[in-house]
Amino acid sequence: MRSSPTPDVSIILPCAGFGTRFGAPYSKELHCLAPGVTVLDRSLEAVVELVASGLSVRLVVVFGTHKLDTVRYLARYADTFQLVFVYQHHSSEPGLDGAIRSALPMTQGPVALVLPDIVVTGADSASSLLAALRRTEVAGWSVVAAEERDPDTLRQMGALAVAEEDGVVTVSAAAEKPADPSDFNAFWAMVAVTEDKAHRLPDVVTKGVDSPLPGAVALMVERIVNYNTAAS
Repeated sequence: MRSSPTPDVSIILPCAGFGTRFGAPYSKELHCLAPGVTVLDRSLEAVVELVASGLSVRLVVVFGTHKLDTVRYLARYADTFQLVFVYQHHSSEPGLDGAIRSALPMTQGPVALVLPDIVVTGADSASSLLAALRRTEVAGWSVVAAEERDPDTLRQMGALAVAEEDGVVTVSAAAEKPADPSDFNAFWAMVAVTEDKAHRLPDVVTKGVDSPLPGAVALMVERIVNYNTAAS
């Protein structure tokens, strides 16, 4: 049996959610934004840019039986990424943190968490993940983030408190969907981490635990769109 080549970076793409808020008869990541372009294609633009930069990328896709349409759609990326599919059994590994735990054994090298329903936009957005991965050498963690002051938005996202000093933006506090978002001014779209710290990646999306993100470098983008509803 031929072994898979060692990737330069691994991407966790959790696609096992049920998307109940989206309210469409299809997976929300397959929502069409333009002819031949879905939310999933847009969310993967920064990952495709990693390949364009010369990196070998392993895409670890976490799915459930209700997401076979997404599995089929991802076949178009078979020549771009090293595709690995991991089944998430919700009875034993529920939630986004469970999806990450399901994927971690299949990762090698630095790891980035990319959500299939989150799209970053603006100048340099396609290169933001590459820049974030390079910045993990500073503190082990980095995030692609956007400024946000709306409390309702921050309550639904991975909220961050960020500040700039000497041209570098860093995270001072982080919380997953905080009940009180008053201390936060941004939220993340993608998270990158070195291989030796990747075991703590599930803590990024778990409520009620200390986040590993304080001290992370933040690569700020113009806008992050969360496609939670068909009207997003």
